[in-house]
Amino acid sequence: MPQISLQLPEWFVSGGATMWVLALLSVIALATFISKILQFARIRPGNSRQADQLLSAIRQGTPPGKPGKLTSPIDRVLWQCWENRNLDEAAWQEESLRLARSGLDELRGGMRVLEVISAIAPLLGLLGTVFGMIGAFQALEMAGSQVDPSILSGGIWEALLTTAAGLTVAIPTLAAFHWADRSIEQCREKMQDRLSRLKVLRNNHTAPEPLEEDRDPSVSHAY
Repeated sequence: MPQISLQLPEWFVSGGATMWVLALLSVIALATFISKILQFARIRPGNSRQADQLLSAIRQGTPPGKPGKLTSPIDRVLWQCWENRNLDEAAWQEESLRLARSGLDELRGGMRVLEVISAIAPLLGLLGTVFGMIGAFQALEMAGSQVDPSILSGGIWEALLTTAAGLTVAIPTLAAFHWADRSIEQCREKMQDRLSRLKVLRNNHTAPEPLEEDRDPSVSHAY
C-alpha cells in the first residue's frame, strides 16, 4: 500500500511548532467568524420592524396585531416586555432589563474566542521569532571562526516567519471581532431606544383615569 505523505510548504516547516499552533488558531478564528456571519444573517440583530409596528400601534391606540416570527432580539424583547405590561413599575423595569441582557448575551457567543485569538496570535509569533533568533545565534556561535553570514541571515529569515504568521492571523481576527462587536453595540442602542419609547407609552397606557372632580373645572374645592 503506498504511503501518503503530507506535503507542507518549506516556510511552514521552517517556522516550527509555533506555526502549527497559529494554524490551529486561524482555523478556530475562521470557524467562529463564519458562525457569527450565519448567526447575524439568520436573526438580523439590527432589525426592529415588528418592534416599530408594536410601538406605532400603541401610539395610535389600536390593539397590536399578533406578531410574526420574532427572530430579531429587538423585536422579541419589545414584545415580551409589552406582554409583561401588567406588572408593577419596578418589576416591569427589572424584567425588561433581564430580557434585554438575555437577548444581547445570545449575540455575544464566540466573541471572547475572537478577542483572545487576536491578542495572543502576535505574541505567539513574537515568541517563535525569539526562539528562532536564539537558535540562529547558537548556530553562529558553533561556527566559531568560520562564520558564514548566510547562517545568521537564514536563521533570522526563518525566525521572522512566525511573527508574520502571527500578524496574519491576528489582523483579520481583530477586524472580525470589531465588526461583530459594532453590530452588537448597534443592536443594544436600538433596543435601548425602543425600550425607552415603550416605557413612555406603557406609562401613558396604564395611567389611572382622572377623578371626576379633576375633569370638571367648575367643581370647587373646599379647604
